[in-house]
Amino acid sequence: MIVLPAIDIYDGKAVRLLRGDYAQMTVYGDPLDFAVRFAASGAEWLHLVDLRGARDSGTPAFSMVSDIISETGLKVEIGGGIRTENDIERYLAAGASRIILGTAAVGNGGFLSRVCREYGDAVAVGADINNGCIAVKGWTESSSVTADEYFHYLSGSGVGTVICTDISRDGAMRGANLGLYRRITSDFPMRLIASGGVSGIDDVRALKEIGVYGAIIGKAYYTGAIDIAEALEAAV
Repeated sequence: MIVLPAIDIYDGKAVRLLRGDYAQMTVYGDPLDFAVRFAASGAEWLHLVDLRGARDSGTPAFSMVSDIISETGLKVEIGGGIRTENDIERYLAAGASRIILGTAAVGNGGFLSRVCREYGDAVAVGADINNGCIAVKGWTESSSVTADEYFHYLSGSGVGTVICTDISRDGAMRGANLGLYRRITSDFPMRLIASGGVSGIDDVRALKEIGVYGAIIGKAYYTGAIDIAEALEAAV
């Protein structure tokens, strides 16, 4: 299982939201500084989110993401505001390893199938679940699409990797929703990256046992609850 330390970027700062609420934002510092620390801890992958892009569309953090890629050598997956093929190509040209589609994938099957064929494993989709339905536009809105409907749709569109977030647990330090991830891993063929609620090393071990492809670690690192080097060891 791969471990992906997370950096959420908002106006040039590394921040964390509580359950996706922009009004409950904690600022931690310089994203590049954190990325360098993660690389020094032995991480190979980094999960980046452009929060302003996710909410408002566009890629306002593009320059910062490019700097992180070029200065750390980490494999970077980036999401937030990526809603056109041009956005995908810009980030791939900047050295990103994987592009995460969110809002652009919901109800846009033709676009999703086309970019999955064109870019293969370089495209992933974020499935952000709020009260059983898929959230969009930086989690500020909920769609009418249920989680099960969405995963069937993604499977049929050729999506290989899905980053699944239980919004109710994101940033809340309540533990990962193991039941949700176990069911998805059992019922659907995609590689699953679990996000939201990972709050201790036991969560990392439990996700590894379930058989998920990856686990994202966010707030637990920033509060000191998880050491990235320890998490990497537990995931082997």
